[in-house]
Amino acid sequence: MNFETLRDADFGKLDQAITAWEDMIKKLEELKNEARDDMKAKSDRANWAGVNAAVSRQFITKTAGEFADAHAQATSIYNILKDTRGELASYKKQLVEATERGRKKNLTVTPTGGGGFTVTMIIHPDRAAEGTTVPDHSPRDAEELRDDVQRILNRATESDSTAAKVLKAIADQAQIGFADVEYRDRDTAAEAVKKAEEAAKIIKEKGDEMSPEEFRKLNGLLASYKNDPLFQEQFATQVGAEGFMKFWADLSSPDSPNDLVRTQLNQLGDFQKNLGHVLGGATLSDSPAMRQWENDMVRLGSERFHSRTGDSYGFQILANVMRTGEWDGQFLNRWGNDLVAHEKKMKIPGHYYQMQPAPRLNFIGNEDFGRDPVTGLATALRNNPGAATQFFNTTEPQDNAAWLLKERPYFDDSPLTDGPNEAREAVGKAMFAAVSGVSDSTDPDIVNQPHTDDQRRAMKRALEHLAATGDDFPPEFREPMAYAMGNHGDQVHMAMSSPLVEHDLDASQLMEVSKQISRNRDAYQILTQVMHQPIMADIYNEKAHPEDSLDRAGRTIGFLEEARYQATESDKGKELADASWRKAWRYHIVGGIVGPWAPPLDWAQRAVDMATSNMLEDEQARIEDAAAVKNQSTYQKRRGELQAIADIWYEQNKEWAEDPAHEGYSGQHGVYKQIDESANDGNKKAQGVSGSQ
Repeated sequence: MNFETLRDADFGKLDQAITAWEDMIKKLEELKNEARDDMKAKSDRANWAGVNAAVSRQFITKTAGEFADAHAQATSIYNILKDTRGELASYKKQLVEATERGRKKNLTVTPTGGGGFTVTMIIHPDRAAEGTTVPDHSPRDAEELRDDVQRILNRATESDSTAAKVLKAIADQAQIGFADVEYRDRDTAAEAVKKAEEAAKIIKEKGDEMSPEEFRKLNGLLASYKNDPLFQEQFATQVGAEGFMKFWADLSSPDSPNDLVRTQLNQLGDFQKNLGHVLGGATLSDSPAMRQWENDMVRLGSERFHSRTGDSYGFQILANVMRTGEWDGQFLNRWGNDLVAHEKKMKIPGHYYQMQPAPRLNFIGNEDFGRDPVTGLATALRNNPGAATQFFNTTEPQDNAAWLLKERPYFDDSPLTDGPNEAREAVGKAMFAAVSGVSDSTDPDIVNQPHTDDQRRAMKRALEHLAATGDDFPPEFREPMAYAMGNHGDQVHMAMSSPLVEHDLDASQLMEVSKQISRNRDAYQILTQVMHQPIMADIYNEKAHPEDSLDRAGRTIGFLEEARYQATESDKGKELADASWRKAWRYHIVGGIVGPWAPPLDWAQRAVDMATSNMLEDEQARIEDAAAVKNQSTYQKRRGELQAIADIWYEQNKEWAEDPAHEGYSGQHGVYKQIDESANDGNKKAQGVSGSQ
């Protein structure tokens, strides 16, 4: 900022802008609160069903979020303008005071054009009028005035330029709409940009040759600013896509001669996590620089990056920092689609990603080396269920679900000699997120929303592909698929209870998948427990024809018993069932009942607990007296479970059951006979669906 600009500054227009932004904040806050407390709150409480429910709820949630983002961005702009105006006004006052002090010593500051200025005498003593006393000054006085003015101008310039820089950075965060960026003052935003520059500089200038002290500083900056939008975007774009790839390839080189990996090995896991949060958050920015960064990352995925003695593909490198943070869904799908296309094109054999000497690309834990990029991609998709749904429904240019669930040749990426395949485990969790909209299938406090058409389509496709694997069904997919079937329990219950009727979910595919799930005792128990939930919801909600819900309950249990038999007791099942079936049974905690058809949680949990505890007693009895139950009927094998369900049904429908017009549903005998017949018939119908005799 030059001398004249600051000296003659008129803040009237800036004050008007600040007032306008202040008024805008008040209006946006009202709209934000109205959208959150009225529109969205009513949407969340509404017991909607059908296609319109999902579409409307998504639109309302997105709209409420836009108002919140607009309020946050407007608040940041107002705070920055207000801070900058206050500082510039202060610097103008300091400039006026400095020039006045100079005048008292016969010194003036004169602009020289081009932003410069000079300090001269107001009246030369030789040209002063007779009798006029001219104040004395020394050369040092002139130098001090010059330095004071320059210091004030430098500070004003920094205030003005940093404000312009952060305002532009905030505006660039969203090409359309508003960015979720809020800063309490200009200095906070400017500091975030400055620290991003410092962090990027360490990587660009030092790479993996940075000292342990520099590494600790870098990691500290990433940890402190990992959730700061401006830091995220500035750091990512200044390091650059290729710069990051080369840095991580060198860092993970098995023969690194530097002290960094050796001395900081225990900190590299946290460093990797922090990088994931920072780079993932950066992808949420829509700045031109970040769009270029994302394009570069997609382009570089199939490139090989050379370290000192080993090579890594770009897909492998970026995938490892995808394990943490929130990554933009559109970027994940673009990058993931390109990864699948690349793998199919290369017809990957098991050794494709295992170039020797093998680099250790993953420092989070010791379960895998990080050479399989699908592990990182699937983990990122799991953390972004909406992106997972889109990814698993993509069929062009290739069918992603078919590749990951059925066709892909996975390889061992673990230092351990046995145990599950880490990439398949990650894919199973991502699949559940895709069909449910929920990241963690085991969270007992999850809040489930009605399924969208896309989630139902993802479920149908996952069921189809996994059923097609037959006895090659990967063990890692058993539990995630059990949870997925429970998440879509209303549809699964309807199909299991009447398998010879056409449903949205194919009953023969459900039987095949249920059978494969049941080869493992724990997965089978999860499946049974989660299916107790829609059974209880059906009992609670069916008021027009209560007898139908009792019948459906028995038939679904019969279906599950047939799947269990084929998995563990048929000749082939005995060969394929794993050792878990010989262990003692224990209760598993599962998440809440799904959807608008769910009954009150307290009642539902009590009912599910009652049915499940009786099921566990039945199963333990089978272990203790296997010979006695060999030729028993479904009802005899699962007597406790079925009686508990019948008791719950009777509790809900006692008045209807005791009506003389509804003969055969007494609480002492009738309900047990009804569910006995339904379970045995459901078992036979399931045999027909599976082709078993």
